[in-house]
Amino acid sequence: MTQSTGTDTYGPRVGGGGDWRDTATRYALVPLRIFLGVTFVYAGLDKLTDSAFMKEAGAGSVGDMMRAARDASAVPALVDVALESPVAFGYAIALGELAVGIGILLGLLTRLAALGGALISLSLWLTVSWSADPYYYGNDLPYLMAWIPLVLAGAPLLSVDAALRARRRQRTGTYH
Repeated sequence: MTQSTGTDTYGPRVGGGGDWRDTATRYALVPLRIFLGVTFVYAGLDKLTDSAFMKEAGAGSVGDMMRAARDASAVPALVDVALESPVAFGYAIALGELAVGIGILLGLLTRLAALGGALISLSLWLTVSWSADPYYYGNDLPYLMAWIPLVLAGAPLLSVDAALRARRRQRTGTYH
């Protein structure tokens, strides 16, 4: 087993070195960021551009979707709050998904964006996909679980956060 010195698991290598496993470890969250970021940007844009979705009632509307999910959800009161203004709620979800997706793709305020993604996924799991039987047929629970590594680790590479962190280190003269 190769051991290198002067390295930060997620930061730049001092003096190079390391094997492919070190590189794979450092870049492990990048595919997850790309998948979740693209998916949430797409979901947000899909809602914003779907004229049927942004209506209180009618086939494919956010209002009808919420009314259909209400009685089978784990938290019907959460659906009731959204049903007070379904179109505003639809825009809030769509814009939230868009903001989360862009934040994750850019690696900007990554932990906060991932927390937002986790909360959106949690709310959708507890409402829209709660009735999936067996539970693993519902797609929102795996998304919720996928956000957790990004909430914990952020975006240590290929991100605005990492660039800002490196810039701060350069100004203060700390490199570890």
